[in-house]
Amino acid sequence: MITNYHRPQTLEETLELLKQPDTLPLGGGTVLNSPKYKEREISVVDLQALDLNHIRQTGYILEIGATATLQQLLEDAHTPAALVQAIRQEATLNIRNAATAAGTLVACDGRSAFATMMLAFDAKLTITGDSTSTVSLTDYWALRPGGLITRIDIPLNVKSAYQQVARTPADLPIVAAGLAQWSSGRTRLALGGYGKTPMLAMDGTEADGLESAASNAFHEAADQWASAEYRSDVAATLARRCLEAAQ
Repeated sequence: MITNYHRPQTLEETLELLKQPDTLPLGGGTVLNSPKYKEREISVVDLQALDLNHIRQTGYILEIGATATLQQLLEDAHTPAALVQAIRQEATLNIRNAATAAGTLVACDGRSAFATMMLAFDAKLTITGDSTSTVSLTDYWALRPGGLITRIDIPLNVKSAYQQVARTPADLPIVAAGLAQWSSGRTRLALGGYGKTPMLAMDGTEADGLESAASNAFHEAADQWASAEYRSDVAATLARRCLEAAQ
C-alpha cells in the first residue's frame, strides 16, 4: 500500500528521498501495483521529472534511460531485432507502454524474455548513489547494490538472436535462449524460462561447445512447467537455432 508519494525535480533530491526506510522508486508502476506490495506500507519516489527516458545511439552503444518504456524501446529504430522480438514476448502492449527498462530488469524472474536477451548482450547498468558506478547485469542481480539505476548500455556492433518455447505463442517461455556474438568471435548465450533470474550459459571466445553449454546449464532445471531433461534438450536446440539465425 502506497502511503506517501514524492515527485522530486532533481536526481539529488531523488537520491536523498530513497535513503528513507521503505521508500522505493516509481517508474511505470507495473511492479509497485502488484499484489506483492498490497499488504506493505511504502513510500514511492516518482522518477518522471528526471528525464531518464531517453534512447540514443552513441557510437556502437545503445544508451537506454532507466525510465524508457519497453514500448519505446521496441519502436526505436536502433533497437536490435532480437531485442525487439524479446520485448514482444515480455508483455502485452498495455504493460509495455508502462513498464520501464530498469524496472523490468530489477523485478524480473527467470522467465523474462527481455532480461534474457539483455543478459546475452552483456548489458551494463549505470547506478548513481553516493557515487556513480557501472555494473554488469549479472553482478547487479547477485549483489543488488544500493543507488538508482539511471542508464543501461548494450552493444550494437554484435550479431544477435532470440528463440523461445512456450505453451502458446503469447505465453511466458518454458525455455528461452538469447545469443550475442561479437566480430572477435566472443559468444554469449543466456538462458531463460527457469529460476529467479535468467542465467548465463556461455561467455566464450568462440561458439564451440555452445550446445553442450546450453544443455549443461539446465541439467537440473526442473519445476512445475517442465522436467530438467526436457529443458536441457530444448536449450541445446534453441542455442543452435540462435547461432544459425545470428549468422
